[in-house]
Amino acid sequence: MISKYAWYLREVLKKVWVRVAGFALLAIFSIAMARLLSPFLDGNETLKAGADAVEQLLEVLTSSMLAVTTFSLSIAVSAFAAAASTATPRAAILLQEDRTTQNVLATFLGAFLFGLVGLVALNADLYNEPGRVVLFIFTVAVIGLVVLALIRWIDHLMSFGRMGDTLDRVEAAATDAWSLRLSDPYLGGRKMDQPAPEPLVPIHAHRSGYVQHIDMEALQDCAAALNAVVYLNGLPGRFVAVGEPVLWIGRQQLDDDHRDRLCDSIAMGTRRTFEEDPRFGLIVLSEIASRALSPAVNDPGTAIDVLGRLVRILSLWKDRPEPEVRFDRVFVPPVTVQEAMEDAFRPLARDGAALVEVQIRLQKTLAALRAIAPEIFDAPASAMAREALSRAEAAALHPSDLEAIRAAAGWKDRDAKGMASVVASRAETAEQQI
Repeated sequence: MISKYAWYLREVLKKVWVRVAGFALLAIFSIAMARLLSPFLDGNETLKAGADAVEQLLEVLTSSMLAVTTFSLSIAVSAFAAAASTATPRAAILLQEDRTTQNVLATFLGAFLFGLVGLVALNADLYNEPGRVVLFIFTVAVIGLVVLALIRWIDHLMSFGRMGDTLDRVEAAATDAWSLRLSDPYLGGRKMDQPAPEPLVPIHAHRSGYVQHIDMEALQDCAAALNAVVYLNGLPGRFVAVGEPVLWIGRQQLDDDHRDRLCDSIAMGTRRTFEEDPRFGLIVLSEIASRALSPAVNDPGTAIDVLGRLVRILSLWKDRPEPEVRFDRVFVPPVTVQEAMEDAFRPLARDGAALVEVQIRLQKTLAALRAIAPEIFDAPASAMAREALSRAEAAALHPSDLEAIRAAAGWKDRDAKGMASVVASRAETAEQQI
């Protein structure tokens, strides 16, 4: 788990303006290099011949790149809107953070800024005759970058924003998040097997929002300074209201400075993110499948495709050795298999209850997970399979369809006792939560 400042830096580097600012700095750098290299280029007639046309090249660059940037931006915005309307608005952020799109738009806009700054410097007589040669070389390099960006952009637009592309991005983001979390399930801290013991001092949130990042090193340092232990109230992805505890600390007296330090170790935001919130990727995939199953869309094939992707993601969850404890004063709640299964499959079981092809694939998917890692998925997958079968029966499907679903689940007859135990267990869990 990286520090809070490194996390903020990573978020900033995702912005387009960082790349655009790089081109503006390149133009300023060309002025400095012109001053430095002028003595070495004086007298080179070949380069001078090209340098005479540098002003025309910069004018072409500024006039054309502004139009290209505007047109490309409209295409990108249309792709974002298409992903939000056909898939889910939660997936649009992955397209907005797409590196190819950001690099291309930044190259076009940056080339415009480079040309603009170059023209201003030329008209201000900041370049002498050898210095124009340096500007010519930089201009040719920028034109080369623009040509490469155009080629990449044309190839990228063949699939950008399509349903398959959006699903690939969400699956890749969820896979990366789960791989990271499963390799370090407690963020380097100690597992919190049971609720935090009493008495503890709660650290309340200063504002409402989703937990996006937890600075484990800062929590460890603060807890060590106080000679105490810290218990987290939730993982990244949890919504915390203002005044609600974000963590507890085992110390009776705590000054305001330490309270602020502990609270600031939890980065809050207005939305969930994919990087450190593995459950969010499953939720977004299930949202896409639910929208595909709506009567307005009626696309069960996309839902079936999502089920295959969910198997690939959850199959990463296997028994692993106990992770190294790097922050022994911080207790972290785990992500449970039951939570992951409900995030992934409950919407599909609900919205696809009346579609036999979806129910059959759902039962086969759950059976595949039980076969991949029975010690992990057997109980939650069996419970979800029974719940899905119960919803299919309540949807009044044709008896032959129900028989096909039972056959896919491996049950020729309805297990009434098993179903009753599942319902009782769910009722007991709900009562405990209340």
